[in-house]
Amino acid sequence: MENVVLLGVLASLVAGTLTGVGALPVLFGRSVSQRSTDTALGFAAGVMISASFFSLILPGLDRAETLYGSVWAAATIAALGLAGGAAAVWALNTFVPHEHFVSGPDGADPGAIPKIWLFVIAITIHNLPEGMAVGVGFGGGDMANGMALATGIGLQNAPEGLAVAAALRGQGYSKGRSVGVALLTGLVEPVGGLVGAAAATVSAYVLPFALTFAAGAMLFIISHEIIPETHRNGHENKATLGLLIGLILMMFLDVTLG
Repeated sequence: MENVVLLGVLASLVAGTLTGVGALPVLFGRSVSQRSTDTALGFAAGVMISASFFSLILPGLDRAETLYGSVWAAATIAALGLAGGAAAVWALNTFVPHEHFVSGPDGADPGAIPKIWLFVIAITIHNLPEGMAVGVGFGGGDMANGMALATGIGLQNAPEGLAVAAALRGQGYSKGRSVGVALLTGLVEPVGGLVGAAAATVSAYVLPFALTFAAGAMLFIISHEIIPETHRNGHENKATLGLLIGLILMMFLDVTLG
């Protein structure tokens, strides 16, 4: 069990570090067009959608049906997990003060919290479920599924990191600080990985709920934040193309690695 949890944390750490790697071009003064940013975020959304279904929901349904011997029980557990994950992220969005780059302040009154930390909190809320998904993937004991999730989440973290660092530069922050914040927000993923892996190893009966909970959390973020953001600037076609590429790539990874 300890090895599985450790693998989940390490894999989510590697995936999270790619957020900082993706941000590195900002150090060399590379500017990123809004069209490229929206395409990259669309790609990230596609990876997350595909991972949610192929690596989390479907395995969760299969495990639940095996454990409980009923498709009705499996569907009920999956529904509760999806709703629970979405509700958890909704609660964080509602009650934790944070600020988005474009839409501005959100959540509770931030008080005297510096703006840069409000950005960090917003991206942390976004990244935590991704780490949780990787951790749950390994915590279930399916190493291939865990590797597929870690690879997919890592791939989509790179363009996300670039988008975050570019947005911070647009807010007037220095190159070094912009890249540092992008890396910092990615490093929350091992925390999610620890929570997810530990939850999945508590009991075999918890695993289906944990898998679908992580999926629900990611799907909420996709619908609530990523897709609206990519459609805000008139680049819907590029963003949708990016989404389809990400979805197909993650599906391919899941089938071949899993």
